[in-house]
Amino acid sequence: MNRRFTVGLVQLNAGRELGPNIEAASALVREARAKGADFILTPENTGMIEPKRPLLLEKAELEAAHGTLDRFRALAAELGAWLLIGSLAVKLDGESCANRSFLIDPQGRVARHYSKIHMFDVDLAGGESYRESATFCPGTAAVLADLPWGRLGMTVCYDLRFPALYRSLAQAGAEFLTVPAAFTRPTGLAHWHLLLRARAIETGAFVFAPAQCGDHAEGRKTFGHSLVVSPWGEILAEGSADRPEVVLAEIDPAKVAEARAMIPALTHDRPFAPPAAATDVTAERLRAAGT
Repeated sequence: MNRRFTVGLVQLNAGRELGPNIEAASALVREARAKGADFILTPENTGMIEPKRPLLLEKAELEAAHGTLDRFRALAAELGAWLLIGSLAVKLDGESCANRSFLIDPQGRVARHYSKIHMFDVDLAGGESYRESATFCPGTAAVLADLPWGRLGMTVCYDLRFPALYRSLAQAGAEFLTVPAAFTRPTGLAHWHLLLRARAIETGAFVFAPAQCGDHAEGRKTFGHSLVVSPWGEILAEGSADRPEVVLAEIDPAKVAEARAMIPALTHDRPFAPPAAATDVTAERLRAAGT
């Protein structure tokens, strides 16, 4: 279970149309496999980055008849490799989709899928505004999967800012954490490396974060810098800022046990009362003062 393996992160610059994106991603998946990758991962929004809601809903596919998913299932079987498709837009009904990550085994079967829980609804400096919840229905459950090398915890992009999710996955046995992403350039510059290293350190797990990069439709810009981070917080491999490419790293699963033995924080949780409301604190101070 703990033999070494090679992880391959596929960094993409997805456009609006499914066909060209599938071809570009497939070529890089093949390249990763040819270079020795046993586990290959693509970013969030592998199928498309379509900023306009009506067009996204029109192009999204039902999971039962998802041609894009079928193409990647066939590719995994062809290559005989584990493949994580960072996310695809899966139509739920006429008004909403799931932002869903798929783990595909070497026989081309969907081993597990995870729907992104946390929705990116933010207004950034400079006028960028995102309302993911206007199109996507949030997931409701954390997901684990067993790989030949250990246990995997699946997340997507904005989930990265919610450490409780990662702690729960690690405490349930996850040794590897996936964070396929399409991080914006401003937030990436500020937080991408810090957050990914923090999640690795907090959990004593490897973090695999394939990313979108470069310029996209309607002025959207993503950060790139796909990362592989060790359980001790070291950056083992990193992609460029703006070039589609394959990023490879050799993974030694024994490093997880080593990190967790040195800092066994996952076993040190203590019960505590939540903080009192500000009005309760003020009242207690007044009582203590005798007023």
